[in-house]
Amino acid sequence: MKSVKEVYKIGKGPSSSHTMGPFKAVRHYLENHPDTDHLHVTLYGSLAATGKGHLTDVAIKEAFSTWCPTDRETWERKDRRSGDVMIDWKPQESLQLHPNGMKIASVNFDGDLYDKWTYYSIGGGDIICMENPIESEEADDVYDMTTMTEIMNWCNSTGRSLWEYVDLKEKDKGVWEHLELVWKVMKEAVQRGIEQDGALPGPLNLRRKALSYHVRAFGQGDTFKTRGLVFAYALAVSEENASGGTIVTAPTCGSCGVMPSILYFMQERYKFSDDRILKALATSGLIGCVVKHNASVSGAEVGCQGEVGVACAMAAAAVAQLMGGSPSQIEYAAEMGLEHHLGLTCDPLCGLVQVPCIERNAIAASRALDACTYSALSDGKHKIDYDRIVEVMKETGHDLPSLYKETSTGGIAKIDINKRRGFKKILDTFHIHNKD
Repeated sequence: MKSVKEVYKIGKGPSSSHTMGPFKAVRHYLENHPDTDHLHVTLYGSLAATGKGHLTDVAIKEAFSTWCPTDRETWERKDRRSGDVMIDWKPQESLQLHPNGMKIASVNFDGDLYDKWTYYSIGGGDIICMENPIESEEADDVYDMTTMTEIMNWCNSTGRSLWEYVDLKEKDKGVWEHLELVWKVMKEAVQRGIEQDGALPGPLNLRRKALSYHVRAFGQGDTFKTRGLVFAYALAVSEENASGGTIVTAPTCGSCGVMPSILYFMQERYKFSDDRILKALATSGLIGCVVKHNASVSGAEVGCQGEVGVACAMAAAAVAQLMGGSPSQIEYAAEMGLEHHLGLTCDPLCGLVQVPCIERNAIAASRALDACTYSALSDGKHKIDYDRIVEVMKETGHDLPSLYKETSTGGIAKIDINKRRGFKKILDTFHIHNKD
């Protein structure tokens, strides 16, 4: 099982699979083809169907235009020109391994393609290259235990906590330095987001809500204030993500608001030290790692249950850790967080990570608090363990029709808002599949 650092990646939104993944793929191709001046990219399946709304084309062009190879003769940096990328959209075609497939090729002076490589964006910012395996994907596994059952048995036999298992396996691999940076970026995203106003980019003209929720929360009683602040912080980060701001995948961009909102609130409310927050991040990272190893966090593969659902499980575990829960109570909280998101579809309106994605982050954060409270009042015993829920989530995701897995062809994505707003021409640009 991979490092918890694979769960927490720092990057720009709005999508880990549709924005971060393609950006990373182009950079990887250019590193291996430094003399390429003209690039041809073909997007397939979900990448093509919702790529415009997820700014996939923007990420690809930015990756190409800002990458500066070193001249082999002079060792001087030379600027790469923008506009040398051609993108083909093929939403009706899917590559074999994963719904998020893409091919990248160089273009010679005659316009012919050569050295075409195939990439898959598999969720959480991770990519696979078929022709030249990426170093991070070839790295040895960090954890020999790959299920929560094994890890829980270790905790029970040693009397140690989940975060201590992370420390045991990754202390010498820079995990705490990474988590310290992750927490810094998370806090900054919250603080930026609650100060912003205006509309989010895209044709929906969706106004930011974090600022108003933050202000209004202070006028409420304790219960409503708690929920209001959690909502505000989740909205803040999710709105930053939708605007292409810098965030942390937890485990994806689309679910990046859940973890920071919970941790920010808990530190603000209970004055937890940064050290305790980092331990909570380690615990929740382990929860996410189990899912990534045994199932998926890709919306295109298993729906939003793999994104917001897993984020809720991670956040519930983090809160339980902060509140002194036993390993059994932490595992129970995580199990509930995921269980009660089973079957959640990935069908964003217009292919944008805005509706219902932003609201889902806020509600999932609130659910994480509820799951922690429920488990804290129990002895930690329950009928269905976390491993079984992860298995069911994977099965459910595979059973979901492709309409509901980030293809923008079913569910909420089909709601016609043109009856109320004159956006048809604009919206069509965000629905590439309608043109094919």
